[in-house]
Amino acid sequence: MSDSTPSTSPSGRPVYVVGGGPGGLSVAYALRARGIRAVVLEKSDKVGAAWRRHYDRLHLHTTRRLSALPGLPMPRRFGRWVARDDVVRYLEKYAEVHELEIVTGVEVSKVERTPDGTGWLLHATGGRELTGAAVVIATGYNHTPYVPEWPGLDGWTGDFTHAADYRNAEPYAGRDVLVIGVGNTGAEIAVDLLEGGASRVRLSVRTAPHIVRRSTAGWAAQYTGVLVRRLPVGVVDRLARPMAKLSVPDLSAQGLPRPDTGLYTRAKAGAIPVQDVGLIDAVRKGRVEVVAAVDGFEDGKVVLADGTRISPEAVVAATGYVRALEGLVGHLGVLDAQGRPLAHGARAPQDAPGLHFTGYTTPISGTLREVAMDAEKIAKAVERNGGDALSRLPV
Repeated sequence: MSDSTPSTSPSGRPVYVVGGGPGGLSVAYALRARGIRAVVLEKSDKVGAAWRRHYDRLHLHTTRRLSALPGLPMPRRFGRWVARDDVVRYLEKYAEVHELEIVTGVEVSKVERTPDGTGWLLHATGGRELTGAAVVIATGYNHTPYVPEWPGLDGWTGDFTHAADYRNAEPYAGRDVLVIGVGNTGAEIAVDLLEGGASRVRLSVRTAPHIVRRSTAGWAAQYTGVLVRRLPVGVVDRLARPMAKLSVPDLSAQGLPRPDTGLYTRAKAGAIPVQDVGLIDAVRKGRVEVVAAVDGFEDGKVVLADGTRISPEAVVAATGYVRALEGLVGHLGVLDAQGRPLAHGARAPQDAPGLHFTGYTTPISGTLREVAMDAEKIAKAVERNGGDALSRLPV
Protein backbone atom coordinates (compact mmCIF):
# COMPACT_ATOMS: atom_id res chain seq x y z
CA MET A 1 0.00 0.00 0.00
CA SER A 2 1.06 3.58 -0.54
CA ASP A 3 0.01 7.10 0.36
CA SER A 4 1.72 8.66 -2.63
CA THR A 5 0.11 9.92 -5.78
CA PRO A 6 -0.14 7.14 -8.35
CA SER A 7 1.62 7.72 -11.63
CA THR A 8 0.10 7.04 -15.00
CA SER A 9 1.85 4.57 -17.27
CA PRO A 10 2.90 6.12 -20.59
CA SER A 11 1.57 3.05 -22.39
CA GLY A 12 -2.00 3.63 -21.27
CA ARG A 13 -4.24 4.74 -18.46
CA PRO A 14 -4.94 2.70 -15.33
CA VAL A 15 -8.38 1.78 -14.07
CA TYR A 16 -9.14 3.67 -10.87
CA VAL A 17 -11.17 1.88 -8.21
CA VAL A 18 -12.69 4.24 -5.66
CA GLY A 19 -13.00 2.47 -2.31
CA GLY A 20 -10.88 -0.16 -0.56
CA GLY A 21 -13.63 -2.41 0.79
CA PRO A 22 -14.60 -5.91 -0.43
CA GLY A 23 -16.10 -4.62 -3.69
CA GLY A 24 -13.15 -2.45 -4.63
CA LEU A 25 -10.54 -5.05 -3.71
CA SER A 26 -12.39 -7.74 -5.69
CA VAL A 27 -12.46 -5.62 -8.83
CA ALA A 28 -8.79 -4.67 -8.44
CA TYR A 29 -7.85 -8.35 -8.23
CA ALA A 30 -10.01 -9.32 -11.21
CA LEU A 31 -8.47 -6.57 -13.33
CA ARG A 32 -4.94 -7.45 -12.23
CA ALA A 33 -5.59 -11.09 -13.08
CA ARG A 34 -6.25 -9.92 -16.65
CA GLY A 35 -3.03 -7.95 -16.77
CA ILE A 36 -4.73 -4.59 -16.37
CA ARG A 37 -3.29 -2.02 -13.99
CA ALA A 38 -5.84 -1.14 -11.33
CA VAL A 39 -5.23 1.51 -8.66
CA VAL A 40 -7.42 1.48 -5.56
CA LEU A 41 -7.99 4.90 -4.00
CA GLU A 42 -8.99 4.63 -0.33
CA LYS A 43 -9.73 7.73 1.73
CA SER A 44 -8.81 6.14 5.08
CA ASP A 45 -5.40 4.82 6.06
CA LYS A 46 -6.36 1.12 5.78
CA VAL A 47 -8.48 -1.19 3.64
CA GLY A 48 -11.84 -2.32 4.97
CA ALA A 49 -12.48 0.95 6.81
CA ALA A 50 -16.25 0.40 7.07
CA TRP A 51 -15.77 -3.06 8.53
CA ARG A 52 -13.44 -1.72 11.19
CA ARG A 53 -16.20 0.64 12.38
CA HIS A 54 -18.89 -2.01 12.86
CA TYR A 55 -20.04 -3.05 16.33
CA ASP A 56 -17.97 -5.63 18.17
CA ARG A 57 -20.30 -8.63 18.10
CA LEU A 58 -20.98 -8.50 14.37
CA HIS A 59 -20.61 -11.74 12.42
CA LEU A 60 -21.40 -12.29 8.78
CA HIS A 61 -24.91 -13.56 8.16
CA THR A 62 -23.58 -15.37 5.11
CA THR A 63 -21.44 -18.48 5.26
CA ARG A 64 -17.66 -18.39 5.14
CA ARG A 65 -17.50 -20.41 1.92
CA LEU A 66 -19.97 -18.16 0.09
CA SER A 67 -18.44 -14.93 1.38
CA ALA A 68 -14.89 -15.28 0.04
CA LEU A 69 -13.67 -12.88 -2.61
CA PRO A 70 -12.23 -14.19 -5.90
CA GLY A 71 -8.78 -15.71 -5.70
CA LEU A 72 -8.55 -16.37 -1.95
CA PRO A 73 -10.70 -18.66 0.27
CA MET A 74 -11.49 -17.60 3.80
CA PRO A 75 -9.59 -19.74 6.33
CA ARG A 76 -11.54 -22.59 7.93
CA ARG A 77 -10.45 -21.40 11.38
CA PHE A 78 -12.73 -18.39 10.96
CA GLY A 79 -15.72 -20.69 11.45
CA ARG A 80 -18.97 -20.77 9.56
CA TRP A 81 -20.12 -17.27 10.56
CA VAL A 82 -17.09 -15.03 10.27
CA ALA A 83 -16.50 -12.37 12.95
CA ARG A 84 -15.94 -8.71 12.12
CA ASP A 85 -12.27 -8.76 13.12
CA ASP A 86 -11.64 -11.81 10.97
CA VAL A 87 -13.28 -10.09 7.97
CA VAL A 88 -10.83 -7.22 8.46
CA ARG A 89 -7.89 -9.64 8.70
CA TYR A 90 -9.08 -11.34 5.54
CA LEU A 91 -9.30 -8.06 3.60
CA GLU A 92 -5.79 -7.10 4.70
CA LYS A 93 -4.46 -10.51 3.64
CA TYR A 94 -6.34 -10.30 0.36
CA ALA A 95 -4.63 -7.02 -0.56
CA GLU A 96 -1.25 -8.44 0.44
CA VAL A 97 -1.50 -11.81 -1.30
CA HIS A 98 -2.66 -10.30 -4.59
CA GLU A 99 -0.16 -7.41 -4.39
CA LEU A 100 -2.88 -4.89 -5.09
CA GLU A 101 -1.87 -1.30 -5.82
CA ILE A 102 -3.63 0.66 -3.10
CA VAL A 103 -3.19 4.35 -2.40
CA THR A 104 -4.49 5.31 1.06
CA GLY A 105 -5.34 8.73 2.39
CA VAL A 106 -6.79 9.85 -0.93
CA GLU A 107 -10.45 10.83 -1.14
CA VAL A 108 -12.02 11.32 -4.55
CA SER A 109 -14.44 14.24 -4.53
CA LYS A 110 -15.62 14.30 -8.15
CA VAL A 111 -15.47 12.13 -11.25
CA GLU A 112 -16.01 13.54 -14.72
CA ARG A 113 -15.17 12.86 -18.34
CA THR A 114 -11.82 14.03 -19.61
CA PRO A 115 -12.06 17.10 -21.87
CA ASP A 116 -11.40 14.98 -24.95
CA GLY A 117 -14.02 12.41 -23.89
CA THR A 118 -11.58 9.47 -24.04
CA GLY A 119 -11.34 8.71 -20.34
CA TRP A 120 -12.18 9.78 -16.81
CA LEU A 121 -10.79 12.60 -14.68
CA LEU A 122 -10.83 12.16 -10.91
CA HIS A 123 -10.49 15.14 -8.58
CA ALA A 124 -8.96 14.01 -5.30
CA THR A 125 -7.34 15.07 -2.05
CA GLY A 126 -4.64 17.71 -2.26
CA GLY A 127 -5.67 19.00 -5.66
CA ARG A 128 -4.79 15.74 -7.40
CA GLU A 129 -6.21 15.21 -10.87
CA LEU A 130 -5.96 11.60 -12.00
CA THR A 131 -6.84 10.35 -15.45
CA GLY A 132 -8.09 6.81 -15.92
CA ALA A 133 -9.29 4.68 -18.80
CA ALA A 134 -12.19 3.49 -16.63
CA VAL A 135 -13.49 4.05 -13.11
CA VAL A 136 -15.15 1.66 -10.69
CA ILE A 137 -17.08 3.26 -7.83
CA ALA A 138 -17.04 1.03 -4.74
CA THR A 139 -17.47 3.44 -1.84
CA GLY A 140 -19.95 1.18 -0.12
CA TYR A 141 -23.64 0.72 0.57
CA ASN A 142 -23.27 1.84 4.19
CA HIS A 143 -21.43 5.06 3.48
CA THR A 144 -22.94 7.96 5.41
CA PRO A 145 -25.11 7.52 8.54
CA TYR A 146 -28.69 8.70 8.07
CA VAL A 147 -30.72 10.28 10.87
CA PRO A 148 -34.30 11.36 10.13
CA GLU A 149 -35.14 15.01 10.81
CA TRP A 150 -37.23 14.31 13.88
CA PRO A 151 -38.85 17.39 15.44
CA GLY A 152 -37.22 18.30 18.74
CA LEU A 153 -34.13 16.12 18.37
CA ASP A 154 -31.80 19.11 18.66
CA GLY A 155 -33.23 19.92 22.07
CA TRP A 156 -33.22 16.42 23.48
CA THR A 157 -30.67 16.10 26.28
CA GLY A 158 -30.52 12.30 26.51
CA ASP A 159 -27.77 10.13 25.09
CA PHE A 160 -28.25 9.82 21.32
CA THR A 161 -26.05 7.62 19.12
CA HIS A 162 -26.30 6.44 15.54
CA ALA A 163 -25.64 2.73 15.12
CA ALA A 164 -22.52 3.64 13.13
CA ASP A 165 -20.95 4.77 16.41
CA TYR A 166 -22.22 1.89 18.56
CA ARG A 167 -19.51 -0.58 19.54
CA ASN A 168 -20.82 -2.67 22.44
CA ALA A 169 -23.25 -2.64 25.35
CA GLU A 170 -20.78 -1.64 28.04
CA PRO A 171 -21.74 2.09 28.16
CA TYR A 172 -25.42 1.09 28.43
CA ALA A 173 -25.24 -1.39 31.33
CA GLY A 174 -28.03 -0.72 33.81
CA ARG A 175 -29.68 1.86 31.54
CA ASP A 176 -33.04 2.16 29.80
CA VAL A 177 -32.31 2.13 26.05
CA LEU A 178 -34.48 2.67 22.99
CA VAL A 179 -33.26 1.23 19.68
CA ILE A 180 -34.88 2.83 16.64
CA GLY A 181 -35.12 0.63 13.55
CA VAL A 182 -35.52 -3.08 13.07
CA GLY A 183 -33.19 -3.95 10.24
CA ASN A 184 -30.43 -6.46 10.88
CA THR A 185 -28.34 -3.84 12.69
CA GLY A 186 -31.12 -2.67 14.99
CA ALA A 187 -32.21 -6.21 15.79
CA GLU A 188 -28.69 -7.30 16.66
CA ILE A 189 -27.92 -4.21 18.73
CA ALA A 190 -31.12 -4.74 20.72
CA VAL A 191 -30.01 -8.28 21.56
CA ASP A 192 -26.50 -7.08 22.35
CA LEU A 193 -27.85 -4.49 24.77
CA LEU A 194 -30.03 -7.08 26.45
CA GLU A 195 -27.17 -9.52 26.86
CA GLY A 196 -24.85 -6.69 27.92
CA GLY A 197 -26.92 -5.73 30.95
CA ALA A 198 -29.16 -2.85 29.84
CA SER A 199 -31.98 -2.54 32.39
CA ARG A 200 -34.62 -2.13 29.69
CA VAL A 201 -34.52 -2.47 25.93
CA ARG A 202 -37.25 -1.18 23.65
CA LEU A 203 -37.23 -1.51 19.88
CA SER A 204 -39.06 1.09 17.81
CA VAL A 205 -40.57 -0.42 14.66
CA ARG A 206 -42.17 1.50 11.81
CA THR A 207 -42.66 -1.42 9.42
CA ALA A 208 -42.62 -5.00 10.65
CA PRO A 209 -39.76 -6.89 8.98
CA HIS A 210 -39.53 -10.35 7.55
CA ILE A 211 -37.54 -12.45 10.01
CA VAL A 212 -35.75 -15.62 8.97
CA ARG A 213 -33.61 -18.10 10.84
CA ARG A 214 -29.95 -17.71 9.90
CA SER A 215 -29.71 -21.48 9.73
CA THR A 216 -32.24 -24.30 10.10
CA ALA A 217 -30.96 -27.84 10.69
CA GLY A 218 -27.65 -26.79 9.17
CA TRP A 219 -29.24 -25.23 6.07
CA ALA A 220 -28.20 -21.57 5.87
CA ALA A 221 -30.80 -19.03 4.82
CA GLN A 222 -28.26 -17.82 2.29
CA TYR A 223 -28.47 -21.13 0.43
CA THR A 224 -32.19 -20.52 -0.15
CA GLY A 225 -31.40 -16.98 -1.29
CA VAL A 226 -28.95 -18.32 -3.88
CA LEU A 227 -31.47 -20.87 -5.16
CA VAL A 228 -34.35 -18.42 -5.59
CA ARG A 229 -32.56 -15.23 -6.63
CA ARG A 230 -33.46 -15.61 -10.32
CA LEU A 231 -37.05 -16.78 -9.79
CA PRO A 232 -39.95 -14.37 -10.38
CA VAL A 233 -40.57 -12.14 -7.37
CA GLY A 234 -44.16 -13.31 -6.93
CA VAL A 235 -43.14 -16.96 -6.88
CA VAL A 236 -40.56 -16.38 -4.17
CA ASP A 237 -43.05 -14.34 -2.13
CA ARG A 238 -45.52 -17.24 -2.23
CA LEU A 239 -42.88 -19.82 -1.32
CA ALA A 240 -41.63 -17.74 1.58
CA ARG A 241 -44.98 -17.46 3.38
CA PRO A 242 -45.41 -21.12 4.48
CA MET A 243 -41.69 -21.37 5.26
CA ALA A 244 -41.96 -18.38 7.59
CA LYS A 245 -44.94 -19.86 9.41
CA LEU A 246 -43.06 -23.10 9.97
CA SER A 247 -39.81 -21.56 11.19
CA VAL A 248 -40.77 -18.30 12.91
CA PRO A 249 -43.45 -18.01 15.62
CA ASP A 250 -46.24 -15.46 15.33
CA LEU A 251 -45.10 -12.41 17.28
CA SER A 252 -48.19 -10.29 16.58
CA ALA A 253 -49.12 -10.16 20.25
CA GLN A 254 -45.68 -8.76 21.00
CA GLY A 255 -45.96 -6.05 18.33
CA LEU A 256 -44.26 -7.79 15.39
CA PRO A 257 -47.00 -9.06 13.04
CA ARG A 258 -46.12 -10.89 9.87
CA PRO A 259 -45.61 -8.37 7.05
CA ASP A 260 -48.34 -7.79 4.48
CA THR A 261 -45.88 -7.49 1.58
CA GLY A 262 -43.86 -10.43 0.28
CA LEU A 263 -40.32 -11.20 1.38
CA TYR A 264 -38.73 -10.89 -2.06
CA THR A 265 -40.80 -7.84 -2.96
CA ARG A 266 -39.39 -6.12 0.11
CA ALA A 267 -35.87 -7.38 -0.60
CA LYS A 268 -35.97 -5.99 -4.14
CA ALA A 269 -36.87 -2.62 -2.64
CA GLY A 270 -33.79 -2.80 -0.41
CA ALA A 271 -35.33 -4.19 2.80
CA ILE A 272 -33.55 -7.50 3.23
CA PRO A 273 -34.96 -9.95 5.81
CA VAL A 274 -33.75 -9.78 9.40
CA GLN A 275 -31.67 -12.84 10.19
CA ASP A 276 -32.40 -13.98 13.70
CA VAL A 277 -29.49 -13.89 16.16
CA GLY A 278 -31.67 -13.95 19.27
CA LEU A 279 -34.37 -11.35 18.55
CA ILE A 280 -37.21 -13.87 18.20
CA ASP A 281 -36.73 -15.33 21.67
CA ALA A 282 -36.07 -11.93 23.21
CA VAL A 283 -39.32 -10.48 21.82
CA ARG A 284 -41.35 -13.62 22.57
CA LYS A 285 -40.23 -13.53 26.22
CA GLY A 286 -40.84 -9.79 26.51
CA ARG A 287 -37.21 -8.99 27.22
CA VAL A 288 -37.06 -6.73 24.16
CA GLU A 289 -40.23 -4.63 24.04
CA VAL A 290 -41.53 -3.60 20.62
CA VAL A 291 -42.93 -0.05 20.47
CA ALA A 292 -44.30 2.17 17.73
CA ALA A 293 -42.28 4.31 15.34
CA VAL A 294 -40.67 7.51 16.60
CA ASP A 295 -42.42 10.73 15.59
CA GLY A 296 -40.24 13.20 17.48
CA PHE A 297 -38.69 14.39 20.74
CA GLU A 298 -40.41 16.76 23.16
CA ASP A 299 -39.84 17.88 26.76
CA GLY A 300 -37.25 15.22 27.44
CA LYS A 301 -39.43 12.44 26.08
CA VAL A 302 -39.58 10.43 22.87
CA VAL A 303 -42.93 10.79 21.10
CA LEU A 304 -44.16 7.64 19.35
CA ALA A 305 -46.55 7.36 16.41
CA ASP A 306 -49.30 5.91 18.59
CA GLY A 307 -49.20 8.95 20.88
CA THR A 308 -47.20 7.25 23.62
CA ARG A 309 -44.41 9.21 25.27
CA ILE A 310 -41.47 7.34 26.71
CA SER A 311 -38.37 8.43 28.62
CA PRO A 312 -35.37 6.26 27.75
CA GLU A 313 -31.99 7.28 29.10
CA ALA A 314 -30.31 6.54 25.78
CA VAL A 315 -31.32 6.17 22.15
CA VAL A 316 -29.48 4.17 19.47
CA ALA A 317 -30.70 5.05 15.98
CA ALA A 318 -30.30 2.10 13.63
CA THR A 319 -31.83 4.19 10.87
CA GLY A 320 -29.54 3.19 8.06
CA TYR A 321 -27.20 4.96 5.70
CA VAL A 322 -27.22 6.88 2.46
CA ARG A 323 -24.92 6.15 -0.45
CA ALA A 324 -23.79 9.81 -0.68
CA LEU A 325 -22.85 9.52 -4.36
CA GLU A 326 -24.38 12.82 -5.46
CA GLY A 327 -21.24 14.94 -5.08
CA LEU A 328 -19.08 12.28 -6.67
CA VAL A 329 -21.10 11.42 -9.78
CA GLY A 330 -24.51 13.06 -9.43
CA HIS A 331 -23.75 15.60 -12.17
CA LEU A 332 -23.33 12.75 -14.69
CA GLY A 333 -26.99 11.73 -14.64
CA VAL A 334 -26.13 8.19 -13.50
CA LEU A 335 -28.21 8.10 -10.28
CA ASP A 336 -31.92 7.56 -9.72
CA ALA A 337 -34.15 9.75 -7.55
CA GLN A 338 -33.02 7.88 -4.42
CA GLY A 339 -29.35 8.40 -5.21
CA ARG A 340 -28.75 4.81 -6.33
CA PRO A 341 -26.76 3.96 -9.48
CA LEU A 342 -28.94 3.44 -12.54
CA ALA A 343 -26.55 0.74 -13.77
CA HIS A 344 -24.62 -1.77 -11.73
CA GLY A 345 -21.85 -4.30 -12.21
CA ALA A 346 -20.66 -4.96 -15.74
CA ARG A 347 -23.28 -2.68 -17.26
CA ALA A 348 -22.14 0.97 -17.44
CA PRO A 349 -24.68 3.81 -17.65
CA GLN A 350 -25.66 4.57 -21.23
CA ASP A 351 -24.02 8.00 -21.30
CA ALA A 352 -21.03 7.06 -19.17
CA PRO A 353 -19.05 4.26 -20.84
CA GLY A 354 -16.27 2.96 -18.65
CA LEU A 355 -17.97 3.98 -15.39
CA HIS A 356 -18.99 1.03 -13.21
CA PHE A 357 -20.56 0.60 -9.79
CA THR A 358 -20.30 -2.34 -7.41
CA GLY A 359 -21.72 -3.04 -3.97
CA TYR A 360 -24.83 -0.88 -4.16
CA THR A 361 -27.43 -3.64 -4.04
CA THR A 362 -28.64 -5.82 -1.16
CA PRO A 363 -29.17 -9.26 -2.72
CA ILE A 364 -30.75 -12.03 -0.65
CA SER A 365 -28.01 -14.32 -1.93
CA GLY A 366 -25.37 -12.36 0.01
CA THR A 367 -23.58 -9.10 -0.75
CA LEU A 368 -20.04 -10.48 -0.59
CA ARG A 369 -20.95 -13.31 -2.95
CA GLU A 370 -22.45 -10.85 -5.39
CA VAL A 371 -19.56 -8.36 -5.35
CA ALA A 372 -17.18 -11.26 -5.98
CA MET A 373 -19.22 -12.29 -9.03
CA ASP A 374 -19.58 -8.68 -10.18
CA ALA A 375 -15.81 -8.19 -10.02
CA GLU A 376 -15.18 -10.77 -12.71
CA LYS A 377 -17.92 -9.35 -14.91
CA ILE A 378 -16.68 -5.77 -14.52
CA ALA A 379 -13.11 -6.80 -15.35
CA LYS A 380 -14.30 -8.53 -18.52
CA ALA A 381 -16.32 -5.48 -19.57
CA VAL A 382 -13.41 -3.11 -18.91
CA GLU A 383 -11.01 -5.27 -20.89
CA ARG A 384 -13.47 -5.64 -23.76
CA ASN A 385 -14.23 -1.94 -24.00
CA GLY A 386 -10.92 -0.39 -22.94
CA GLY A 387 -8.70 -1.64 -25.72
CA ASP A 388 -5.33 0.04 -26.16
CA ALA A 389 -6.25 2.84 -23.73
CA LEU A 390 -5.68 0.49 -20.78
CA SER A 391 -2.41 0.45 -18.90
CA ARG A 392 -1.04 -3.10 -18.91
CA LEU A 393 1.05 -4.69 -16.21
CA PRO A 394 4.55 -5.95 -17.10
CA VAL A 395 4.55 -9.61 -18.06
